[in-house]
Amino acid sequence: MPRPELPRTTPGDVLVVCTYYKHGEPGWGGLRHRIEGGALVPDDAPVRLRPVADAGWDHLHGGQLPALLPAGGSAASVAVLADIGAGFGWPLLVDLAGIPGRGVRVDADLLGEVLTGLSDGTLVFDDLVRGTDVRGRYRGDAGRPAFPTPTTPPPRPFPALPAAHVETTLLVRTCFEDDDGWRALLAELGGTDEQGWVGADLDPDDIDVDDYPLTALTVDDPAYAGLPPGAVPALVPSGEHTVLVLLADAGTFAGPGRPLVAVDLRSAPGHIAVVPSRLAGSMACNLEIANMDFHDWVVAADVRPWWEEEA
Repeated sequence: MPRPELPRTTPGDVLVVCTYYKHGEPGWGGLRHRIEGGALVPDDAPVRLRPVADAGWDHLHGGQLPALLPAGGSAASVAVLADIGAGFGWPLLVDLAGIPGRGVRVDADLLGEVLTGLSDGTLVFDDLVRGTDVRGRYRGDAGRPAFPTPTTPPPRPFPALPAAHVETTLLVRTCFEDDDGWRALLAELGGTDEQGWVGADLDPDDIDVDDYPLTALTVDDPAYAGLPPGAVPALVPSGEHTVLVLLADAGTFAGPGRPLVAVDLRSAPGHIAVVPSRLAGSMACNLEIANMDFHDWVVAADVRPWWEEEA
């Protein structure tokens, strides 16, 4: 069923979209009371928070927001998602202008300051992305990522990624300078079938849970050459089926271990983790069963990755 369209906004309005519902009732996690009480954005701020709710937005991800904007787009460059994370004091700020669909977690106590900065031009969304910690939180205290999320804008529009009708991962080739490297990567992952699936015919009895193989639909199309991580969330078709998108970029074919760029689609859309290709299956599996969070795979600067310690 299609998601409801977002309401139109006027200059100065910033939508706060509730995306968590229990028995059809919006779960604001106390955020709406703080909005209405003026605790989040002062009266003299150049922006006004406008809370909106519709059960049709239940479990909406930040990357899906741009597709729901009415014709003509949004008067604001960002929107706020009141999801489960907002209940812990970290609502999701979603970019609607620079690279639509990418997101950053912002401390509720900083929301007014950040929105004011974005409104008066003293901040741009790239500043927020560059200021995130490993959990995708702006000015968070969990350490800076060893591999910062790129802020380079997309060089051109990209087509939507393939729709997944089952819980799956997409492995998208974004570098087309090394055909041998791409073929070697696929061979190391077990090869592909006629439909382009890696690991589609795995026998569960042969799976080593400590070295979980990757099951993914490969996307080998030059239309995605140069696709930046921040643009990925908005290209994933609406639905709950795509668990993870992995990018095989120039670094994949140049670096030891053929590292892949994993893109967060939910907690902080567009946030990245760089993981050896041999661990991609374990990452996808653990995310699918909610045994680990995306940030568990994001390496902090000057910290040895946990998977190297276990090797």
